[in-house]
Amino acid sequence: MGQDEGYLLDNQQAEAGTRFDALSALFDASTFRHFEGVGIDEGWHCWEAGAGGPAVAAWLARRVGPRGRVLATDIDLSWTRAATTEGIGGVEVLRHDVALDEPPAGPFDLIHARLLLVHVTDRDTVLRSVARALRPGGWLLIEDADPALQPLICPDEYGPEQELANRLRRGFRALLRERGADLAYGRKLPRLLRQAGLTQVEADAYFPITSPQCGVLEAATVHQVRDKLLAAGLATDEEIERHLANIAAGRLDLATSPMISAWGRRPLADES
Repeated sequence: MGQDEGYLLDNQQAEAGTRFDALSALFDASTFRHFEGVGIDEGWHCWEAGAGGPAVAAWLARRVGPRGRVLATDIDLSWTRAATTEGIGGVEVLRHDVALDEPPAGPFDLIHARLLLVHVTDRDTVLRSVARALRPGGWLLIEDADPALQPLICPDEYGPEQELANRLRRGFRALLRERGADLAYGRKLPRLLRQAGLTQVEADAYFPITSPQCGVLEAATVHQVRDKLLAAGLATDEEIERHLANIAAGRLDLATSPMISAWGRRPLADES
């Protein structure tokens, strides 16, 4: 993922790979469904911005074939490089920070970013810049969470274990806000895509209510932000240990924030 200097979930931490794997298991099927919906085909040029792990770039490479091109970018390529080292042809990996750098050389038939712009301070400017890298007729698919739309990690808060999980989740969201994350960003995407000049804009939302991978994701996230929660006085060490034990015991039905997927098309010259 791309990020500003104060990004909360550092890709260089050991838990980052676990988070990427869990996010892939939870959301890749929805992402690939949207790729299919815009008609991705052989020979397309695609940019996977803020790639994080290798799974999405590898899927795109298989779909566009040898005549296509897939560019996977991130400011930390530690996990993205697996798309090339695992023998997936057609993936070019490039260090790139969407918050600071101009878009890479295009134009692109498809540009995709998932859980990227919500963490970028000047996210609206970046979105417009990314949209300009599309070829006429190309598609932009932006997927970002909207934690304010469904703020509970345990929507069924029926006991103290669930209440603790939701309280720690509120602490995590407070840390995100301090670092400039817009916790209501997902719902704004359709409007922002239209303002960027795109047409045929649509959007939907998806999130699991419970899944073993939600537990994997939550445990990895808590481990990553543990020191920051403690430093900010948002949790005690005992509370964090108790929450992690509850996750490990399988006693929690853990959800995620809604993932808003919004997509739009750059008009052809004769459509503008």
